[in-house]
Amino acid sequence: MDRIVDGLYWFLAFLFSTTVHEAMHALVALRGGDPTAYRGGQVSISPIPHIRREPIGMLLVPLVTAFYNGWAIGWASAPVDTAWAERHPRRAALVSAAGPVGNLLIALIAWIGIRIGLGMGAFEAPPSPVFAHLTLAANGNPHSLAAFAAQGLSVLVTLNVFLAAFNLLPLPPLDGGSAVLGILPKDLADQAAPILRSPGLSIVGFVVAWQLFPKISGPLFHMLVASLYPGQYVFR
Repeated sequence: MDRIVDGLYWFLAFLFSTTVHEAMHALVALRGGDPTAYRGGQVSISPIPHIRREPIGMLLVPLVTAFYNGWAIGWASAPVDTAWAERHPRRAALVSAAGPVGNLLIALIAWIGIRIGLGMGAFEAPPSPVFAHLTLAANGNPHSLAAFAAQGLSVLVTLNVFLAAFNLLPLPPLDGGSAVLGILPKDLADQAAPILRSPGLSIVGFVVAWQLFPKISGPLFHMLVASLYPGQYVFR
């Protein structure tokens, strides 16, 4: 039963977080002059248009991984007018960065929620923090509202920090691979954009990112714990 409950937390957090991620892409694209995603209904925090576009990445894979592995992975996408992106590489870079920014905002709000709970005495530091239990209910009742909030906030913080960090790796096809165009000189960005969007390079970039991320996820998590409980834990 605990595994099912944990899987449900991760799946719902993934669904919400990914929806916000893609909605941020779509909103910034609309403000920048590309209404493609808006016309697809993706300037929305309703998951339905995002699920409709990527049913396997938004539903099937996250459900399977959440209940089998105990944490959810998946994918989604927002359509972009490639001709517009080529004309406006800097705007396209902002669109790419907007998704991870949305995840960081969710993580920040959830982090503040944990800090407030700790300050009010509703939460307490766990003996050994893990991804889904950055904090625990102080009353010790695993079925209390405080326990529900503690686990929900823990999952939201961890998932969104990891989503933002993974997507900001400067490798195609991740958001960071396109966002780097925003800091390049315009002539160089114009030349680099078609190369970064090539399918072959995208496959290589994703494989490299998948191998690289486990090396940074541990230190990231330790930093997250240290930000909640300064000096309380020693990591080796």
